[in-house]
Amino acid sequence: MSTIAGTSGTPDGAGRTRQDYTGGIHGSLLAASVVIGAGSLGRFPRLHLVLLLLLTGVVFWTAHVHAQLFGARLARHAPDRRTVLHVCREEWPIVKAAVPPAAAVAVGGLLGLDVQGSLWLAVSVAVAGQVGWSVAAARSAGAPWRLVAVTASVNLLLGLLIISFKVILK
Repeated sequence: MSTIAGTSGTPDGAGRTRQDYTGGIHGSLLAASVVIGAGSLGRFPRLHLVLLLLLTGVVFWTAHVHAQLFGARLARHAPDRRTVLHVCREEWPIVKAAVPPAAAVAVGGLLGLDVQGSLWLAVSVAVAGQVGWSVAAARSAGAPWRLVAVTASVNLLLGLLIISFKVILK
């Protein structure tokens, strides 16, 4: 089986399978950006924002799958069904990362939050997810705790940068 650079299922030096969380990090960053963009344009009904988050995740998942399959592979040979399914699974964290912020928007009303409050909750969930995915990636790669803290800090700063855009745009 040929491996795809940067995807999960890649053996590490000890023969263990290493998980790649890049898609989850990208998906969380994307979800936070979608919420910020939607929130700065005005008030959207909750259902529309939930759909926007999920559908944007699916579109970016499709784009990543396409890039993985046709970026380097097409030059060598056409991908077979097994390879296509493997890449689809490997890129699925992009969509998975959109689910918690979408759920936050959906349940925001049950928590007594207005639409703006639900947007803030969704952004917070997306940033927390981004940090969580980065920590999981670092731990999966066997990084020392110092490096885990660095990647968590960098991803938190990226999330805070997105949040600062929301504050500036308001």
